[in-house]
Amino acid sequence: MTREVRQVTDSRVLAAMSHPLRRRLMDVLKVYGPATVSSLAGRSGQSVPNVSHHLRVLAAADLVREAPELARDRRERWWRLVSAGLRWSSADFADDPAAQAVQQAAASLNLDRQVGLVRDWHAAGEDERAAWGEAPFSTDRWLQLTPGELAEFETELLALLSRWGDREPPEDGRRRDPVFFFAHGIPARP
Repeated sequence: MTREVRQVTDSRVLAAMSHPLRRRLMDVLKVYGPATVSSLAGRSGQSVPNVSHHLRVLAAADLVREAPELARDRRERWWRLVSAGLRWSSADFADDPAAQAVQQAAASLNLDRQVGLVRDWHAAGEDERAAWGEAPFSTDRWLQLTPGELAEFETELLALLSRWGDREPPEDGRRRDPVFFFAHGIPARP
């Protein structure tokens, strides 16, 4: 997987990733790294044939690829992400109504996935939440920005996320679990 974030300008790529299970499979590969179809099926609670089908769709869009060097024998198939992340601009799809509809569906799925993960955390058992104490947080703030300042804010925020997300975890014996973070910076009216 490359560390670069891929700029998506093809609506077929957005359509391929705009399925809840395919999005989840990509998340599993992002968090845990390359995996076999059976391990992806186990982590997602899906059947092996269903996961295989969705991986083929993702592969056709060049979102995942096989990692044959990880296989112990010819029957074992490993998969990995192609890019560290994806981004797209609605402006790239504005000239084509069909592509624009796909882009809007992809954005909606993204938001549904993000909000769903937050809702799952709030529905978690008391023991699980207690183990994290006061560390989980949510925040929002109204900012007065120009479009250029919002772009600068994004650059600084992405640099902070890269510092934490791209680091090699220290070998200090402490357990580190996946933590999901999301924020939106959008023009809005209170």
